[in-house]
Amino acid sequence: MIQRLLIGRCLSALATALIPTTLTLAVLRATGDGGALGIVLASEMVPLLLLLPVGGVLADRIRPERVVLLADLTRCLSQVAIAIELLLGVNRLLDLAVLSAVAGIAIAFGSPAVPRLVVAVVPGEDRLRTNARIGVATSLSAVAAPALAGTVTLAAGPGWAAALTAALFACSALTLGGISTPAAAQVNAAAQVNAAPQVNAAAQVNAAPQVKKVSSFGRDVAEGWREVRGRRWFLACTLAHGVWHFMAGLFLTLAPMTAVRELGGEVSWTVIVQSGTVGLVLGVLAAPRLPIRRPLAVVQAGAACYLLPMVALAVTAPTVVMAGAYFVAMFGLGLLSPLWETVVADEIPERALGRVRSFDQLISFASRPFGLAVAAPLAGVTGVTALALTGGVLVAAANLAAILPSRSSLRHAPAEAAPARVK
Repeated sequence: MIQRLLIGRCLSALATALIPTTLTLAVLRATGDGGALGIVLASEMVPLLLLLPVGGVLADRIRPERVVLLADLTRCLSQVAIAIELLLGVNRLLDLAVLSAVAGIAIAFGSPAVPRLVVAVVPGEDRLRTNARIGVATSLSAVAAPALAGTVTLAAGPGWAAALTAALFACSALTLGGISTPAAAQVNAAAQVNAAPQVNAAAQVNAAPQVKKVSSFGRDVAEGWREVRGRRWFLACTLAHGVWHFMAGLFLTLAPMTAVRELGGEVSWTVIVQSGTVGLVLGVLAAPRLPIRRPLAVVQAGAACYLLPMVALAVTAPTVVMAGAYFVAMFGLGLLSPLWETVVADEIPERALGRVRSFDQLISFASRPFGLAVAAPLAGVTGVTALALTGGVLVAAANLAAILPSRSSLRHAPAEAAPARVK
């Protein structure tokens, strides 16, 4: 089952990474209008942000493989419709926007179910290694997908790139949907209500098996928020990660402009990006192999490393210096991703994992686009130097400060007893 999980996640990651480039090339080829492209891309993001909390509730109520199956099938069908439209030469902006919104809805429901699927399939001692492998696949997909989508589009047209994406989602749905999780993986808040003191009295009524009362979505969302609020370490880290995503949006908007204008053109930015990619992959590979005794401290320190490229941007450092700074920052992100996934899965009760992770994902999904959107206007007011320096200090301070509640309020810390080393 673990092998099936890894293959399915690899396919889904590659398909997901193909979509932005395919849509970008399709819309620009059809309209040549950047505003139209913004509408299509935003059409996916808006329902995603609105529906993530609802997706978290469903992820905790339904077997995770069923949720993931429906989510990937929905994205498959949306890509099939986009492919047909593009191949027929219709290219209606409204159609592409609606189909992108459908994909955003599917992501909102599918994303919170993935951590529960990993927990249900992978034993605790193997989760760090499995999360690291998934992280490598996701990182490599993010690198390979734009080139693959661009090649297919240039050779055969964007319609065929969308068709390839649909085929990958179909394979992912069949692979992940075929996973059979144990009956205990079904969310039954009633059976597990005594596992966490945070559960309210209303949920405890369900402890009697003959009572099949189903709480409202609002009550389930509120209970999920109580799980978040009751864990200071999780809330502090999640908010700090939101700062990281916002600063990443600033950097990814301002750094390319600086590189092109002052550091030698597009080649300079390509070197910087590829250095970051190498750092990310190496960080993910290193995470399960290092003797890490305080995983959350490493997570937060890794996020704080984003100070380095922000400072390099502020002083307009040479390409090699900025590339090195970005390498270190992305290496920190590589360490962060699998360690964070593993610690959260160990610390959050499975009955609430989907809802808790939906809050985490909501902050992450919202912060980076916001940073991308406001980077240029803010730089116009403050200047790149002041903005980048301030951002670097904030991202380091927010993430390092989160180490204190992380140290004092963890329910348990299995990594403290033995180093997180995988042979």
